[in-house]
Amino acid sequence: KAKLNYLRIAPRKVRLIADLVRNMDVKEAETQLKFMPKRASISLLKLLNSAIANAKNNFNLEKDVLYIKKLTINEGPPFKRWRPIARGRANPIVKKSTHINLVLDVKKGVKIVESPKPEAKETKSAEVPQQRDERREKQAKPKPRALKEITKRPERKGLFKKIFRRKSF
Repeated sequence: KAKLNYLRIAPRKVRLIADLVRNMDVKEAETQLKFMPKRASISLLKLLNSAIANAKNNFNLEKDVLYIKKLTINEGPPFKRWRPIARGRANPIVKKSTHINLVLDVKKGVKIVESPKPEAKETKSAEVPQQRDERREKQAKPKPRALKEITKRPERKGLFKKIFRRKSF
């Protein structure tokens, strides 16, 4: 699963490409998107690669067994601008944005072989925190500082105040 929000391409244009790729195998969809001349195909290809990476890291699934189960193209918030026209009027310009959700699934009839996850090796983690604590203790000691008495200067009326007064008496 992967999602792309606030893509600055109109949903209508993205749906043209999404309709071609929907319910397709991941490899086929990838080749389709690579050679498609539309601008939205680049963003969809990046999103597809992200979803493949998520499937590989989170579920240990290979690219060969995946297909695009669900691909939804929703409208995001528009940017509203104004364009001046004749006689002092203005026309609105609405720049549309898109939210894309992509869900991958395993093909039917394919058995999933789970590879064992490598166990994390224990390192010298017990010794390292002790050294860090000692460093923090040394740095954490506040240095005593002498408190300075704050004396207020007597307010002086400058030459400006003598010459310029708001109200004349």
